[in-house]
Order: sequence, then structure tokens, then C-alpha cells
Amino acid sequence: MKTSIDLRNLLKQIDHKSYPAYKDTKGKYDFKDYVLSIDHVQGDPFAAPSKVTLIVPGTVAKFDSYYFENQYKKVAFEDHLLRRMAKVIKDYSFKAKGSGKSGLLGISEPKQEVLNRSACVVNDKNGDITVRMEIGFPANGRTINARELEKILFDFLPTCVKQTLLSISFNKNELERVVHLAEDQQYIRDQLKEQGLTAFVANGAILPRRSGVSQLPMKEAVAFTSPESLEVTMTLPHKGVIKGMGIRKGITLIVGGGYHGKSTLLKALELGVYNHVAGDGREYVITDDSAMKLRAEDGRSIQKVDISMFIRNLPNGRDTVSFYTEDASGSTSQAANTVEAIEMGSKVFLIDEDTSATNFMIRDELMQRVVHRDVEPIIPFIDRVEELYKEYGISTILVAGSSGSYFHKADTIIQMNRYEPVEITEFAKKEAESFPLVLEGAQKAELPNTARIVKLDQAFAKDNRIKTKVMGKDSISINKEMVDLRYVEQLVDTEQLNALCMIIKYMKLHIFDGRRSVTEGVELLCKKMEENGFVAFCDGGVPGNVVIPRKQEIYAALNRCRGLLKIE
Repeated sequence: MKTSIDLRNLLKQIDHKSYPAYKDTKGKYDFKDYVLSIDHVQGDPFAAPSKVTLIVPGTVAKFDSYYFENQYKKVAFEDHLLRRMAKVIKDYSFKAKGSGKSGLLGISEPKQEVLNRSACVVNDKNGDITVRMEIGFPANGRTINARELEKILFDFLPTCVKQTLLSISFNKNELERVVHLAEDQQYIRDQLKEQGLTAFVANGAILPRRSGVSQLPMKEAVAFTSPESLEVTMTLPHKGVIKGMGIRKGITLIVGGGYHGKSTLLKALELGVYNHVAGDGREYVITDDSAMKLRAEDGRSIQKVDISMFIRNLPNGRDTVSFYTEDASGSTSQAANTVEAIEMGSKVFLIDEDTSATNFMIRDELMQRVVHRDVEPIIPFIDRVEELYKEYGISTILVAGSSGSYFHKADTIIQMNRYEPVEITEFAKKEAESFPLVLEGAQKAELPNTARIVKLDQAFAKDNRIKTKVMGKDSISINKEMVDLRYVEQLVDTEQLNALCMIIKYMKLHIFDGRRSVTEGVELLCKKMEENGFVAFCDGGVPGNVVIPRKQEIYAALNRCRGLLKIE
């Protein structure tokens, strides 16, 4: 390995040369307290910044192994280091001058959720810290300005490392608060299973967000308070006694007038599959981590999914046991989303009436009388919701504002009144007696057939120029094929989509060999990621801008591929 002195001498040699001479800097350099690896050098000062990696040995960083002894504490610890690094390097970004992106210092910036990011990784065996970031190598026009790069590499970066990646720069209490919160959050997740709950919302939680473009907590928002009848008490390892609303397994209905907080509560629950940072307001809003938000999704493709549980006997004779379409309707898309969630092992369905297909959710008595079951291929969700729980252990949390039919089915009914929840189960059930629910007696369904084998794509494997692109949180493109992810609502970060691009590419090249089903492929990949982390799907090196997504989002992305995923 070369030394920092070698790098300094090299910079002096290439100063004022044409920009491509920067390519000579690629390699690893020992800076005593850390190793600087220059992984990729940009082609010119206006191109995407150069990629570098900082590796601080555990013997130098000297963080207590308690902070990363298991996965959930490790992710919280890495997240905190990364937040500190992102804040510090902002003070140095563009202080080195030049044209184009000269002097830029960039790194992944976590938001409210605590996610497993490649930008900062701690080795749980020896405490080594790896940080991946970007640097705009300075130039005047297209001529190397090595003196400005020397400022970055020999002045700015050492300061950043000292302030963010060494234990001596941290207050012990600060780190303990971060890891203790992660332990408390994990305790609640464990208690959901122990106490038969699907979710927990702590008293005092702030659920509303500041705006549609800000996930920060709303100022002067009404703090959440559980109804007494639903209140549960937990004694957390560090915070101690905490009280809040426990949503029991089964069928839970959330009702109330418009703008009273129904969808706000549901949104908090759907994002409760992730841990949140202190001060977010939702630190102790915890949902079963397999929970999946379901909705109608007109126009999506469906790749031979068994939707016969909900749709059968189509008038054109189309097969619903292996249903295929490039342009799904509202009802067929929601049926497919539901069945796919069953396939991926989700144990909680989150549904909002506002984003659902009405004919998929319910058929009222008058419609049943006018349009007989014999000519209606849709078996509405209301006919299956009890069966899903009693037969398969799948709970449903449903927001409804216009139809009272689910009062008959719900085990728990919560009314949101000016952002305050009130349990009205007994009252609503009594009122519902005056409006008897007429059901059409759907036959018991069998579990969907999940044996969807993915064909081997030899043409894809031969193409060495596979191009991927991410369009915010809306979609990804692989070899110019768009995968629409707008309605996969639990995707919260573009770096999850970066990972999905790489995952789909990796699975098509290495996992889908013509013998594995979609489910088997995803399970195999998840096992590899559990064992090897980002290396499991990053061919050619780990970039600094990916987040490992949940199994549910991987499955959802695969199911929204059109030509990319060919099912037998």
C-alpha cells in the first residue's frame, strides 16, 4: 500500500496537467489513522464526483463493541456516525475552489428513518469503520488544480475523520442514547409478538408531519393519547415504563370525519416498520415489520399471479389462477397486491379506503340484489378479511370514512376525533345491528399458488452494458425498461431504489436460473444479504448510496417488472 507522502508527491507531479492525469491517483493510501481509497476518478470536473472510501481500523476508532454487538444496534450506531459526518463535511464542501463540481464533498444524508446504509459500515468483528463518499476533484477549466485537492485530502478529510469517526470525539452519553433508543425500539418489536399486537403507538407521539415535502414533526400538533381500553404498558430496558395504544391482532377499523387524523395514523403505522431517530415524534410508533400497505394501482402489470381468491370466472374465460395483464384495473391490481403480500409473508395488511378500488372492498346489499353473484367475478375483500385472519393469521388495519359495512367484521373500532383516538367498538357494533350485513357466502379460498418460476434470461446475461437509472422514489429503469414504484408507499428513500436496481440486475444474472420461483429467489437473496450485507448484490464493488430494502419492497419491485421478469 502506498503512503500519504506518495500521494502528496503524485499530486505535485500532476499539478496543472490535463484533467485525465487525475486517474493516476486511483489506489489506496495509508494516512496512519486511516486508509484513503480513491476508487473512481471522474472524467472531467463537470462529471459525477470521484468516489472515495475511508477505512478507520477499530484499533484506532476505539468504539466500545457494545455499540455494534448486534444488527439493530449496529445500524443505529452507523446511522449516527453518518449523520455526524454529513453535518461536518458540509462545512468543508466547496471550500476548495475550481470549475464544475470542484471542491464538492458529498455523502449520504439520512432523514427521519434509521436505515441500513452502505455509506457507513462498521465491522461487527473488529470495529473497523468504512465510510464511502464523493469528492469533486478540483480543476481550473479542465486543468488539474492539485493544490486545492491537497487541501481536501490533507486538511479537510483528516479533520472530518477526527471529529466523526474516532471515539475520543464523542460524548459517551450521546452514543448511549442512540443505542439505548435502538434497544428500546427492538424491545417493543419483540413485545408485539409476545402480547399479540400488530402495532404500538406511544402516548405523546407526534404523528402529523410538517408538510407534504417535509417529514419533520408538525409544530404544535396534537400529541397522541391512547384510549384507556386499548392502552398497554411496557417497561423498556432504558426509558422505563411507557404507555400507549396497542393494536391487537385481528381486524381493526379506523373511522372518523375527514381531516380528523385517520390517514395520518395509518401513515405513521405503515412507516412504523422502520425505526425513527430521537425527536422525530414517532420514535415509539412500532409496527410489525412485515406489514404491507395495499392499494389499487391502475395500469400496473401482473405477471401470472393467482388472484382466484378474489377474482374468478371472468366472462372472457381468462385464467385467474395464473393471471397476466399489462394494464390492470383497480380491482385486479389490488387483488394482485394482496395476493403478492400473502406470498411474501406479510402478517399485517394496511388499507386506506381512499386509495382502494370500491368494488374490490365491498358490494352493498342493493348491488347484490341487482347484480347477482353468478355474473360478478369479484369476491370483495370484506368476504375474505375474517378468513385471512382466522385461517392464515393475517391481520388487517383498515381506514374507512364512507362505508360502515366493515363495522360488522371488525374486532376493534377506533374513531379519530380531532387527532384523538376513541374506541367505539361496542357502540358501533350495536348501531350496526340495525343494518344487517348481507353476504353472498363466498366459498372458502385456498392459499394462492406461489410456484411462479422465473425463466432464465440468457440475452440479459450476455449484455455487459446493463444500464440502470433511478427517478427519485417514483421508478427505476433497467436497460430502458421502466419499473413503476410510485405506489409502493413504504419506500422512503431514493437509496432504497438504488439498491433495487442492483438487486434486480443481480437476481436476473445470478439467481433466476430457470428453476427458482420469485419467492424462492427473494428468500435466497435475503439470506445472502443477512450473511454478507451489501456485498451480496453489489457486483464490482459497493457504492456509497444504497440502502438495503425490506424483503417486501424487493418482492414488490420484481412483481412490477414487465419484460424484465418472464414467468413460466
